[in-house]
Amino acid sequence: MKEVIQKGKDKIVVPIIITLSIAVPLAVLVLLNLPTRYDLLGLDIGTYPFFHAVLNGITAILLLMGYVLIRKGEKLLHRNVMITAFVLSCVFLISYVFSKLSNDPVPYGGEGFLRPLYFFILISHIVLSAIIVPLVLFTMYRGLTAEYKKHVKIARYTFPIWFYVAVTGVLVYLFMLPYYG
Repeated sequence: MKEVIQKGKDKIVVPIIITLSIAVPLAVLVLLNLPTRYDLLGLDIGTYPFFHAVLNGITAILLLMGYVLIRKGEKLLHRNVMITAFVLSCVFLISYVFSKLSNDPVPYGGEGFLRPLYFFILISHIVLSAIIVPLVLFTMYRGLTAEYKKHVKIARYTFPIWFYVAVTGVLVYLFMLPYYG
């Protein structure tokens, strides 16, 4: 009976996850290419990136904490920490949308060996940011619906990618810091 109920939930939730997994990266792509910006909150150009770096840094710490907690068998604490990381990532995404609506992209001005390093980090961060959306959503869904075998199976991929995206988000900010004027 439980499996029948779960399959019914999957028929609703899985298409929503797939739709969000396509819509979120497409929306970001559109926002990056807007012809006009709308300064929605009147914040300095460096405010959003700093806030995003803080959110990414805290998320990375929470992800490590969640990993340690589950290894120690602290399932409830693990769940709460991971939900917090998910919420912070959602706040990041909303703030990122506001930042792209408000500010033109700032070009990277670095030279020498830092330039290819920056672009490697940036491009890998962007690509994995798109990939992480469905992974996080499916991992959260399977964990919250107590489908622990499926949760663990996907979390093995989600954790390192999500952690990498969070850490490289901070690194991108540090690389760009001198250019936020």
